[in-house]
Amino acid sequence: MADFSVSLTSVDQVKQFVDAACRCSCEVDVSSGRYVVNAKSIMGLFSLDLSQPVGVSVRGSREEEEEFRTRVAEFLA
Repeated sequence: MADFSVSLTSVDQVKQFVDAACRCSCEVDVSSGRYVVNAKSIMGLFSLDLSQPVGVSVRGSREEEEEFRTRVAEFLA
């Protein structure tokens, strides 16, 4: 399992992040405070407070985790 933070400051960044999550065959969760949503849900992400960096948890093989992290590298906080 890989945990890291991302900063999503625009609608386009959220769309790109969700697209990267949808391409990943493993589970990806995003957390903000006590709330956790599926990263593959654009509505879920927009329900979070995105004014601050959010936590990301990737549950998959090491290769899947590294591939996803590479896809979202521009958003790393």
